[in-house]
Amino acid sequence: MRILKLSSETKRDLLNDLLKRSPNNYTEFESRVGDIIAAVRERRDEAVFSYTKQFDGACITSKNVKVTEDEIKEAYEQVDEKLLEVIRKAKVNIKAYHEKQRQYSWFDSEENGIILGQKVTPLQTVGVYVPGGKAVYPSSVLMNVLPAKAAGVKRIIMTTPPGADTKVYASTLVAAKEAGVNEIYKAGGAQAIAAMAFGTESIPKVDKIVGPGNIYVALAKKAVFGYVSIDSIAGPSEILVLADETANPRFVAADLLSQAEHDEMASAILITTSDKLAEAVSAEVRKFTAELSRKDIIQKSLDHYGYILVAESMEEAIEAANDIASEHLEIVTKDAFEVMTKIRNAGAIFIGEYSSEPLGDYFAGPNHVLPTNGTAKFFSPLGVDDFIKKSSIISYSKEALRPVYKDIVQFAECEKLTAHANSVKVRFEKE
Repeated sequence: MRILKLSSETKRDLLNDLLKRSPNNYTEFESRVGDIIAAVRERRDEAVFSYTKQFDGACITSKNVKVTEDEIKEAYEQVDEKLLEVIRKAKVNIKAYHEKQRQYSWFDSEENGIILGQKVTPLQTVGVYVPGGKAVYPSSVLMNVLPAKAAGVKRIIMTTPPGADTKVYASTLVAAKEAGVNEIYKAGGAQAIAAMAFGTESIPKVDKIVGPGNIYVALAKKAVFGYVSIDSIAGPSEILVLADETANPRFVAADLLSQAEHDEMASAILITTSDKLAEAVSAEVRKFTAELSRKDIIQKSLDHYGYILVAESMEEAIEAANDIASEHLEIVTKDAFEVMTKIRNAGAIFIGEYSSEPLGDYFAGPNHVLPTNGTAKFFSPLGVDDFIKKSSIISYSKEALRPVYKDIVQFAECEKLTAHANSVKVRFEKE
C-alpha cells in the first residue's frame, strides 16, 4: 500500500478518488436501467421473465416465480447444521439490538383542550433485494429483514436472482425463513427493483425497497425513488482504521484486507501517527495478499483506493477521518474511547483491537447496511426508523382555539391566503 504524509493536498486527492466510485458517476448505465424499468411497467411479468432468461439463464414463469415451502424445506436439508446454528445465533443478536430502537406514539394534553402528539406506524409492505450470481449473502438477509420485523412491518417480500436451474441459494432461503420473510420471488437486477416498485401480476408492489446490489440495482433504486421509498444508493465498501503506535500491525493489515476483498472498487485506508506502524502494516498487507484467495481483487482495490496516511498528530488524524466519513471506522489507539467521542462522521465505529470489522458484518447485532461515499455525514445505518412513518396529531377544543385564532388569521393574511384565514374565522363568526 502507498504510504503518504497526511496533508490538505493528499486528503483532497483521496476524497476526489473516493468520490469517483459513487453510483452517481455511472450515468452510462442509466439509459439501460431506464429501459428495463419502462419495460417492466408496461409488460409487467412478461418483461421480468424475459430479462431473467436473458441475464440469469433461468426459465421463470408465473408458476415457478414464487419460492414454495417445498423449496424452502429442501434448502434446510442442504444447509450445514453448523451454519444454521450460526445464523440463529446472529439472529438473536441482531433482533435484540434493533428491538432497542423501537419508537412509540406519544400524546401530550393540556387542561384547555389541546392535544398534540405523534403517531408511529410501521410500513405495510417492504421489499428486500438480495444479490445472487457469484456471491451469496445470508447475512444481508438478516440485516435487512430483522429491523423491519422489529418495526412491526406485517408483510416482507424478498426478490433474489435464481440460477439457470431456477434454484435460489439454499443459505439465502434458510436465512429468509429464519428472519421471517413472508414471500420470496425469483427475480434479480433492475427488473426486480422495478417489479417491486410498480407491481406485476406475480410480484406485489411494496412501500419501500431495501438491500444491496450491483450498479444496475443501485441505479434502479435511484430511478424508482419517489414511487417507493428506498434505503440508500450504496457505493462500494470501505474501511478506515485510525491507529497509533500501540496497534498490532498484523491485525490492522488483516482488517484492511477484509474490505478490499469485496471488489476492485472497495477502499481500505489507514491513518496513523506512527511511521513505524505504517511500514509494518504495509509489509503485512503484502504477505497476506499473496496468501488470500481473492488476491487479484484485493490488489486492484489497494492499487486504486488503498492508502496509508501518516499524520503529525492524533487531532489531525481524527479531522481527516471526519472528512472522509467512512462506512466502517476502526479505532485502535491507547485511548480508543476518548478518540471515539471526537468522531462525528462514520457509519459504524469499532473500538479496540478485538473489535474487527467482520464482527459487525455478521454477528454483533448492529446493522451492516451503512452509509458509503462520505454520506455518513448525513445518513445513518439501516435501522427500525427506516421501516416506520410518523404522523402528527393535532386536536384543539373551541376554548383552546379562541385566544389564538386571530394570530392564525394574521399569519394567513400576511401570506395572502384568504381561504386559510377564512377557515379559522368562520368558526367564530357569530361571536
